[in-house]
Amino acid sequence: MRRFGRTLVTVSLAVAVVGGTAGWASGDSQHAVTGPPPGTAAWRADTASGRPLPDPASASPHDAARFFAGLDDAERRELAGRHPLVVGNLDGAPVTLRYEANRLAVLATGEARYASLASPGRQILAFDPRGRGQVVEVFGDLERAAHVSVIVPGSDSDATTYDAKRAPNTGPAGMARSLHAAAGENTAVVAWTGYTTPVGVGLDAASGRLAKAGADRLARFTAGLDAIGAPDPVLFCHSYGSVVGGLAARHTDATDIVVFGSPGMRADNAAGLHTGARVWAARGPSDWIAEVPNVQLAGIGHGADPTSAAFGARKVPAADVQGHTGYLAPGSQSLAAFAAIARGEVR
Repeated sequence: MRRFGRTLVTVSLAVAVVGGTAGWASGDSQHAVTGPPPGTAAWRADTASGRPLPDPASASPHDAARFFAGLDDAERRELAGRHPLVVGNLDGAPVTLRYEANRLAVLATGEARYASLASPGRQILAFDPRGRGQVVEVFGDLERAAHVSVIVPGSDSDATTYDAKRAPNTGPAGMARSLHAAAGENTAVVAWTGYTTPVGVGLDAASGRLAKAGADRLARFTAGLDAIGAPDPVLFCHSYGSVVGGLAARHTDATDIVVFGSPGMRADNAAGLHTGARVWAARGPSDWIAEVPNVQLAGIGHGADPTSAAFGARKVPAADVQGHTGYLAPGSQSLAAFAAIARGEVR
């Protein structure tokens, strides 16, 4: 009974720390956007040269890749023009076709907050305006890169804030740009804001509900990379994104999973992730995430600290990292290590 009491106290501390001084009211409960993209009904009713189109809800990324391989360029472009939201979000579809489809989809929204995503040179691999919106952007040449990395961000990441002004090298796009610059042109980096993230701090940030939905989407996304012949990726998971990465680990073909500023991965140790990927962890000396108790009870908390010796992850040097978001700052130890991992130089 005394041990149970101590556990309850620890959970209460977790609630207080994650909730902040404003308590749970500082976080808004979010509805996870899942399932096939808008426009799926019209897509299902259409055909290409008399053939049915792959159902976004049930066709695998490899099914989609085989379907598009059987079409000529004109047929592919015609489908993208008629169904931009479906083609733009269909894992396994040709990369450049998805870029064009998403440009059309962004323009079709007519919303100023998304307009910058359609700017020349942007490589938007996915765009879904439902809810707060989801967006995936590629930095580098995904079709020819020898190495691919995926940034999985944490709370407060969505399409509406994706291009908002932030501190340098932070946010999904800033982190991806920084890693791409450090890793070199032979590496493509994907900023994957492909799931509904928590807003602020609160029950969503302390529970695994949104992470579970995000893990399904991340696993499908990595299967889509495989379907187009891209190299097995490295996952770089920040903050709540590391909860997503932990839950997705056994369902992806990632070579490495790197977590930084992590509250936990919903596993007792690296072996509990049931993945063949190498697992890495980093935490800077001034990162407030260290104040969050590593517990998991009744769905609250994300478990063991990935940077602890008992967890068994490989340590990434981070002694010069500032705060919770400084891991990809140019010149930092962590960015240099991340770039080496992204290039496949560390074994």
